[in-house]
Amino acid sequence: MNGPRALLGAMFRAAVDAAAAGRCVPPHLPPPPRGRTVVVGAGKAAAAMARAVEAHWPADRPLSGLVVTRYGHGVGPLARIEVIEAAHPVPDAASGAAAARILAAVRGLGPEDLVLALISGGGSALLALPAPGVSLADKQAVARALLASGADIREMNAVRKHLSAIKGGRLAAAAAPAPVVTLAISDVPGDDLAVIASGPTVADPTTLADARAVLARYAITPPAAVAARLADPAAETPKPGAAFAANRALLVATPEAALLAAAEVARGAGVRPVILSDAIEGEAREVARVLAAIARHAADRGLPAAPPCVLISGGETTVAVRGKGRGGRNAEFLLALAVALDGHPAIHALAADTDGIDGTEDNAGALLGPDSLARAAAAGLRARAMLADNDGYGFFAALGDLVVTGPTLTNVNDFRAILIGFAAPG
Repeated sequence: MNGPRALLGAMFRAAVDAAAAGRCVPPHLPPPPRGRTVVVGAGKAAAAMARAVEAHWPADRPLSGLVVTRYGHGVGPLARIEVIEAAHPVPDAASGAAAARILAAVRGLGPEDLVLALISGGGSALLALPAPGVSLADKQAVARALLASGADIREMNAVRKHLSAIKGGRLAAAAAPAPVVTLAISDVPGDDLAVIASGPTVADPTTLADARAVLARYAITPPAAVAARLADPAAETPKPGAAFAANRALLVATPEAALLAAAEVARGAGVRPVILSDAIEGEAREVARVLAAIARHAADRGLPAAPPCVLISGGETTVAVRGKGRGGRNAEFLLALAVALDGHPAIHALAADTDGIDGTEDNAGALLGPDSLARAAAAGLRARAMLADNDGYGFFAALGDLVVTGPTLTNVNDFRAILIGFAAPG
């Protein structure tokens, strides 16, 4: 392995490959039913998952359906499953049209038919069918406010489910009496199936009161139609019970599996991997300060592991947007890490989103080295000022240190690796 950056890049690729739909979907496919199989799905991995289903489904068994994915995350036309593209993270009209068609596709089925739901991160925005009385503009306004507030994914999805005609178990309710088998790629801390894409096919444990509390917590004043919806007891989502008894939901790829794959790459290079957690949450710059302290302790005192070692973590941080720069939570994390490490000579790092898109930007993440701050200063960049402006993207773009992969067609959340004391064999 040639150098710290090459090792970090190889670890990130291994993490992404571990969650590739072509690898993780086929082993979990259910047997074909006596009747029809209708495939529906939503998320950044939905098109790749649909392609994997088609490639492994018996040619003589009925198969049809449609899935919706983010713009640019399609895989080209498929033979039996239609792929639609829509906007993320703020939904557009295509999101609503796709959700309406998916609902229509599962209605009228019988108990001998099967609904195969392919769910992955990003599905919440891509299945944006407003509940009665709520407009798309209303949902867009709430989505933007939540994204800027620093709310975590569970909080955002508690609100989304109660403003939707399809999420929070409503897709499965529409499919009854047909059984639903859900194959999910997790992008959420804790791998909660009710949170992934706002759980369109599983019962919802959150309540209208929970949704109202989220908006109050972040001082978000919703549009009048949203407030009315969240105050209406009839708008409550389906709860656990007999209606979901015939359904199954399986996790086919998880953040933990991705981190384990990256750890094997490190081990093969003679570096001890330390997996901190696959479910780290919190403000990106605060998480960076904590991980910087752990990295310094490892570099200077050999704990929790002696160098060469690598601290690996996943999860989903948040960013409370205060500045006007171009960010992404991984770029924000890495810039805060750079400031906290202050050019420590033994530490390199990579932070990137496994879907290939850091927030709304065109990069997956970025790389950090001991010389990053010095190179930035030589170029006239002020790291602390750019962090205050939420401009991590601008900082690493100016250094040529963005990680650009394009859409990876999967999503198991963020990947962070802090490499300590590694020198490539010479």
